[in-house]
Amino acid sequence: MLSTNQLGENAKEASKALIRLSTDQKNKALQLAADYLTSQADFIIQANARDMDAAEANQVTGALLDRLRLDASRIEGMATGLREVALLDDPVGEALSMKNRPNGLQIAQVRVPLGVVGIIYESRPNVTADAFALCLKTGNAVILRGGKEAIHSNKAIVHVIQQALKEAGIPDAAIQLVEDTSRDSAVAMMKMNQYLDVLIPRGGAGLIQTVVANSQVPVLETGVGNCHTFIDEFADPQKAIPIAVNAKTHRPGVCNAMETLLVHQSVAEAMLPEIGEAMKKYKVEIRGDKTVTSLIKDALPATEEDWRTEYLDMILAVKVVGSLQEAIDHIAEYGTKHSEAIVTENYSNAQRFLHEVDAAAVYVNASTRFTDGYEFGFGAEIGISTQKLHARGPMGLKELTSTKYVVYGNGQIRG
Repeated sequence: MLSTNQLGENAKEASKALIRLSTDQKNKALQLAADYLTSQADFIIQANARDMDAAEANQVTGALLDRLRLDASRIEGMATGLREVALLDDPVGEALSMKNRPNGLQIAQVRVPLGVVGIIYESRPNVTADAFALCLKTGNAVILRGGKEAIHSNKAIVHVIQQALKEAGIPDAAIQLVEDTSRDSAVAMMKMNQYLDVLIPRGGAGLIQTVVANSQVPVLETGVGNCHTFIDEFADPQKAIPIAVNAKTHRPGVCNAMETLLVHQSVAEAMLPEIGEAMKKYKVEIRGDKTVTSLIKDALPATEEDWRTEYLDMILAVKVVGSLQEAIDHIAEYGTKHSEAIVTENYSNAQRFLHEVDAAAVYVNASTRFTDGYEFGFGAEIGISTQKLHARGPMGLKELTSTKYVVYGNGQIRG
């Protein structure tokens, strides 16, 4: 087992080779890695079974267990993500601007790799493949530190990808896994400013806050998803109810799932019983205010903590509000600036919601579940940023680059 410093040294060396790769070389390597993932799916599934058994023994259930599970279909999805990244434009070398100065200097701003990316993440082993794809395409080496619950799955995926890299003639240290899943290894990564150019935490609030508070490496902060859907007084029920059900139940264990439903008081009596019945089919536990508990059978009283909670489970907080302003104020108070939606047929209300709600992604008449690199056309994502500097929203290829100025002269000197 290599130390974090050894991993860092290997990654630095690999990054020197990656920057010399052509777009064609990177794309062929991604296609090859995708082929390896599908051809060795059984090997990965066997490793994943060990993680699943351990999780079940530790009484992990529901959405959290689902996040960990890999099968042939999900591995094919991982491979498809790699192939789609290969088809995307290579941002490295892209000129963002070019200008000629009066003294004859030509100054261009171009995209360049960040260098070495570190990622600390939990549960979802598909992150391993997504991170590799985006980092390789942008010429970055990546050091991954997953959680102990997915260690066997992550080791298998990295092993398979490294085989593909060797065949492609690319240093296998382009992707490395920290196999020590103790807290000490996470702390060590936070101090790897000699090797890491950026550190990305991807997981629950505790992990993200710990990294942001303690890292000596610049952090790209991914966000907790306390996401809301607001059913406006002008909402079409034929849209509102399917959107709400999808946002909560499609995959409740992910950060873009809806956690709180806000309903305008003028449509609450008509819509809430139907929403309650629709959610009941998926065994969603509803926690609501007094109006909600009077209109939805079996709904439990909500507490103040419910409005702040990212459940990542089949639990939904529901609140009746008196106006669009109250909905906006509630989201400002309790939201995490991730994804927020309004269902309405009123253009002015839609535009006001889009303008005033502060979030990485804001929707009109659509499920928050679309906040995703794949759905946004990025092929995959490195995470969803809720901060405002450098990157915001699903982070794809461009967010894994920096820029530098390239200056062409013809003997100019400054007087």
